[in-house]
Amino acid sequence: MQDNATEVTAAGIARLAGVGRAAVSNWRRRHADFPRPVGGTETSPSFALAEVEAWLRKQGKLAEVPLRERVWQQLSGHPEGPVTALTHAGCLLLLIHDRPTIWLEVSAGSDERLAEMLPGALREVFTPRFGPESAITTAPAVSTAPAVNTADPVSTADLVNPAPPVSHAHPPSGVHTPSAVNTHPALRLPTGPELLPSAPLLRGVAELAAELGARQTFEFLLGRHLDANPRQYTLTPADLAALMADLAGPARTVLDPACGTGALLRAAATRPDQELHAQDSAPELAALTTLRLALQTWSTVHGAVGDSLRADAHPRLRADAVLCHPPFNERNWGHDELAYDPRWEYGFPARTESELAWVQHALARLKDGGAGVLLMPPAAASRRSGRRIRADLLRRGALRAVIALPVGAAPPYNIPLHLWVLRRPEKAPAQPEVLLVDVGQFAGEGRGGPDWRAVREAVLDAWQAFGRPGRFAERPGLARALPVIELLDDDVDLAPARHLPPPTAAGGAEQLAAVREHLGETLRLTADLAPPRADAAHPARWPLTTIGELARGGALMLRTGGNGGHARVPVLTDHDVLFGADPSGTLPESEEEAVLTEPGDVVVPVLGGGSVARVIDATTGGAALGRNLVLLRPDPAALDPWFLAGFLRGTANNRQASSYASTATRLDVRRLQLPRLPLDEQRRYGERFRVLDEFERALRHAGRLGEQLVRGMYDGLTDGTVAPD
Repeated sequence: MQDNATEVTAAGIARLAGVGRAAVSNWRRRHADFPRPVGGTETSPSFALAEVEAWLRKQGKLAEVPLRERVWQQLSGHPEGPVTALTHAGCLLLLIHDRPTIWLEVSAGSDERLAEMLPGALREVFTPRFGPESAITTAPAVSTAPAVNTADPVSTADLVNPAPPVSHAHPPSGVHTPSAVNTHPALRLPTGPELLPSAPLLRGVAELAAELGARQTFEFLLGRHLDANPRQYTLTPADLAALMADLAGPARTVLDPACGTGALLRAAATRPDQELHAQDSAPELAALTTLRLALQTWSTVHGAVGDSLRADAHPRLRADAVLCHPPFNERNWGHDELAYDPRWEYGFPARTESELAWVQHALARLKDGGAGVLLMPPAAASRRSGRRIRADLLRRGALRAVIALPVGAAPPYNIPLHLWVLRRPEKAPAQPEVLLVDVGQFAGEGRGGPDWRAVREAVLDAWQAFGRPGRFAERPGLARALPVIELLDDDVDLAPARHLPPPTAAGGAEQLAAVREHLGETLRLTADLAPPRADAAHPARWPLTTIGELARGGALMLRTGGNGGHARVPVLTDHDVLFGADPSGTLPESEEEAVLTEPGDVVVPVLGGGSVARVIDATTGGAALGRNLVLLRPDPAALDPWFLAGFLRGTANNRQASSYASTATRLDVRRLQLPRLPLDEQRRYGERFRVLDEFERALRHAGRLGEQLVRGMYDGLTDGTVAPD
């Protein structure tokens, strides 16, 4: 397969050249020699990657395509689809990870030789890692188990292999034999003809693995794929996954019956003698997660395809822990055909109670004393249709805790989800209690997400204290251990907020007094910073230049953000820039080097139509650049950063540099204009812009303090902690 068979969209071309999509449209109109479309549609054409690269170099718009970008474009433009390409890449990376010398031998020679030899090399890895059923190269009839995620059905069909039960795998030395063998393995050994179109991609992937490492390369490519298809996948945030794994505790055998992208099992994987069991109804997720887990850990990994409620691949498994982020509000979960299923020990779930079916499935797959942690919608704690099952879970000691998370903890981000902590009861407790926790107070501002450090500390501290002998010390507004008998009424409502005592009122009035004093100081400062009366002046007629021209001339460097990075790096989001907040976001976890800000940089949001530019200071420097942001790093000998940021905020400037779609406005930063002024004159303007920015920040701070004072007064007057006079 020739390299120019890889296709790239206009968005991919924009990423290669570091420009907006509007610039690519302009190139197509203005340059007769721009490459012709080779695929796609009239409204969304695709182009040959090699032709695009050659044209960009000829125009001086591209010195060399970075290796990561080349590999990504090959993967995303693969003729069989990105999921097939990513699966082939994952198989190769596992070979490089486990048997690097074999790859060196296989890769020598032509693409045809590579495709012919690679299946045999992969078999040496697949058999010990996933069992002999994964090494079958012919796919029998596809399973009839329904799949709830139908993303990319064409490219994922070859990943399914519902073979009949076979003997146990022979794991590597030090790895235990699994306690149950699934009948629908997630991975199948690809054949030579299937691998041949991927040969150029695989060589690029191997080159990238030599630079980043096999695991990091797969995380980068998978992260890019998930980021490019956000509506197809429901992701479990890494911080939430870590909290759920900690609540379950150390476990040798772990099951996730709705594994998705594997975040929960990745958080639980801590030692090589573990057995990780993953199942998902979407074949592509099951395959990619199996590869992802195998690359991360030496644990035995058993991936399976199928709906766990209708076609359980692990019926004989008794796990130490079950972690699950099940699909919510599923009415077609199997209510009619599963009426007499033995898993319903605590009652047959109603059609509207799919989440309680998942709860009982988790309990059925736990050994006695095993722990389960499930992410649940808050309605599952109070719907009347589920009250009998909730009551039996409480009476028998199977439900140990209900934890209300802050808004924004996981999708859907607009509601406060719950965690249910389960324990497979060895015997009925004499006086059962349930722990109720509400950490909603740790919700973050805007889209930044919760304060995960505070959430983690509060939840684990309460859970550990609940597990110790003796009476649990009540924590007003946060946690309470409640005797089960107090919840067994007509509703069996388990929502923590309805049973927790209100937060202590101590210091309420004093705190309000401090807020009021701080507000007064801020208002006085705001008045001092207010700009003086503006003097009229004749409209200036400066010679103008554009950001694109300045970037080509070396007066500034232009970078775009949001492609991935290390999980622990604070991320500056477009929301933070728009509202003057501290870095609050996250990026898809990958080993790709994030774009880090430095003091003096100017950051501009490209979506939303607002005229905003932020100068990075010492407190914000070092944060990673988030999605939909462009960073401008001016040469201090040529440009003053405050002058640059100030002129970029002009309304007319933004209007002429913006393009408009039916639902959004996008800013082409390269088209923004600046006057050509001497550096001394730039600094005069820059100082005025800096003072305006300080005034704007003071106004925002005063607004937040005012809102805090008003809310505190309402709460204090209504709960009796503040006197009306």
